[in-house]
Amino acid sequence: MQELRSIMNRRDFLRRCVKIGVGGFLLSDRALAARQIDRPNIVLIVSDDQGYADISCYDHSEEVSTPNIDRLAHEGVRLTNGYASAYVCAPTRAGLLTGRYQQRFGFYAGGDSRVGLPLSEVTVADLLKKQGYATAIVGKWHVGIEPKYRPLERGFDEFYGFLGHGAHDYFNLQITDEYTSIYRNDKPINDTGYLTHNLTREAVSFIERHRAQPFFLYMPFSAVHWPLQAPQEYVKSFNTSDKNRDIYLAMLVCMDEGIGKVLDALKRTGVGENTLIVFFSDNGGAKRNFANNGILRDYKQSVYEGGIRVPFIVSWPRKLQKGTVCSEPIISLDVTPTILSAAGVDLPRDRVYDGKNMLPFLGEEIKSASGRLHKALFWDDGSDQWAVRAGKWKLISRRGSLELYDLEVDVGEKHNLVAEQPHVLKELRDLYDQWRSQMRKPISRQKKGRRQDNRARNRPRVNRTGDRSVIPQEVLGRKE
Repeated sequence: MQELRSIMNRRDFLRRCVKIGVGGFLLSDRALAARQIDRPNIVLIVSDDQGYADISCYDHSEEVSTPNIDRLAHEGVRLTNGYASAYVCAPTRAGLLTGRYQQRFGFYAGGDSRVGLPLSEVTVADLLKKQGYATAIVGKWHVGIEPKYRPLERGFDEFYGFLGHGAHDYFNLQITDEYTSIYRNDKPINDTGYLTHNLTREAVSFIERHRAQPFFLYMPFSAVHWPLQAPQEYVKSFNTSDKNRDIYLAMLVCMDEGIGKVLDALKRTGVGENTLIVFFSDNGGAKRNFANNGILRDYKQSVYEGGIRVPFIVSWPRKLQKGTVCSEPIISLDVTPTILSAAGVDLPRDRVYDGKNMLPFLGEEIKSASGRLHKALFWDDGSDQWAVRAGKWKLISRRGSLELYDLEVDVGEKHNLVAEQPHVLKELRDLYDQWRSQMRKPISRQKKGRRQDNRARNRPRVNRTGDRSVIPQEVLGRKE
């Protein structure tokens, strides 16, 4: 009798393992499908300093080919008025993770990353983890160096990547300092290979290991951020007559291939149809990176469109119509509320959320002002640049000088209409002043444009294509 009970207990255990994916057991196809209907997986991919025209589904030049990012657009919604919430990466990441204007908690500039994302802030990973999601970040953190600000303390179960700024060597992955060492969870490690390839490897591993439960994968690539470094076999595929541009495009191809492998892993594990994927660049393309912003004016570190308008794609095969183009202005702050809405998670009610759920707007053309997702969008670096966009109008302040543009007919921002539209200028200035009055002072008084600390300043930046090529002096002289 005891032996029979033992057999029955083992059978019951095995049956439960098949249903819930315990240990090494895999879900049955039926159980896996049932689990996937409940809540979507989330994959959030962020490129770094990518030009608006450096993606073939946005620009049709023969120079650029990004078939896997294009695949995302084909399977989802391509946004043509998508914005980062800052013109440099660290503030954008702070706003992205919280769904709030980063200025609300004083995170204005790259230097604020040394202080860290305030511990009073709740991240999207915090909220998803509480709802049973497996959470991981694979890539660049850049919102806090001290242990209490690191990913495992901010809602993430797993971390592979680096804590500091974006100028990370792509080939030297040995333990150095807190900023640049590669970490696995809370420990620095020595690694080998090419950084972009390694991030892809870790992302695919996470997907394969967590197919049996809802997961949130945050994948902030360091590509295509400076330094210009790529494997030689990729670089030699290009011949633009500019060696630096060739390396940049090779870096872009490596990232695009990585995104393709992530998409393949989602499909292979049977979870692709019910995975919400968001892709965008953390700010506009960088001039020193030889990025191409196409028709947009200026580059990273500017509140002109070239500094803040970015490639932005949302895919969710089960829910969103494929191959859709949406012109509604949205901002990276919208990602967190959108993800949480898709996952059925309520936003905390003890704070203001500036981001909005994009899902009802994706694929729809919003005609009336009353039906827009945002009344206005705002940018402010805490120093000498700010901007506000309301409908087709955009007001810019640079070093105290005001400029007004009609983006509907002048996306290149060539014709300043300040003198011709004083009423519009006043309306947008009033909107900005009202918004700015709600924001906090910068948590760091570091002046805009100051370089990273001495460790970063003294570290050599090489132009690597498998060898150690010399970077032209005129390039080294350009500011980040």
